[in-house]
Amino acid sequence: MPVITSTRLITHGSHFRAYSLRDEAKLLSPFLGVDHAWMSGPTFPAHSHTGLSAVSYPFLDSATGIDNRDSLGTHNLIKPGGLHWTAAGSGIVHEEVPAEPGKTVHSLQIFVDLPVDKKNMAPQPFILEAESVPSVNVPGARIRVPVGSYGDITSPLSAPTAVTLLDITLDQGATVEVPVTGGHNAFVMPIFGAVSVNEQTFRPDDHKLPVFPATATQQVIALTAHDNSAKVMFFSGKPLNA
Repeated sequence: MPVITSTRLITHGSHFRAYSLRDEAKLLSPFLGVDHAWMSGPTFPAHSHTGLSAVSYPFLDSATGIDNRDSLGTHNLIKPGGLHWTAAGSGIVHEEVPAEPGKTVHSLQIFVDLPVDKKNMAPQPFILEAESVPSVNVPGARIRVPVGSYGDITSPLSAPTAVTLLDITLDQGATVEVPVTGGHNAFVMPIFGAVSVNEQTFRPDDHKLPVFPATATQQVIALTAHDNSAKVMFFSGKPLNA
């Protein structure tokens, strides 16, 4: 199990901080990077993306949602627990700010590559409201499925890059096993608490992530919260650079 240490703390003024991950080792395809961020005020002016998807996922514990606008005329509220997938394709300009002044958005900003035949697709937003995100309770854990599937649970969001995102909350002492489809890369990002991943412990402040490169057959990742409750995000997808 490789471990990457390329997460780093970045800040922009007094309104934004994030643990920023970029796929410098080329192990995470189709994911290009992830920012685990806290934003309490307007930070980034309207900006453009091309050839990829920018995905916003405010956590359920976020104090407010995200006010999203783009050059297609989209203007919507991304509520805590909802997901907004912007497939930039040939090019889009968007801007995201906290929906309520003075409150902090706790979220992930996820950058996902597009397949070659979709790099120049017409830009398009894919929206999944918080109440439409499927979830399942298993002994000692709650698993939300904003994208992809877990067991018999499948997200209704059909994204242009086939990936799985799981939001997993574990009670103290609980263990969950997550299968990884053969031929898919996977990695785990601790959000809070100490989590054992296949018997190796990871914490958000360690700036380290366990990575599972694609194998021909299915892999199984065991997640355990030891000292207290914990939350992780699980990411998997078929590499586009294979």
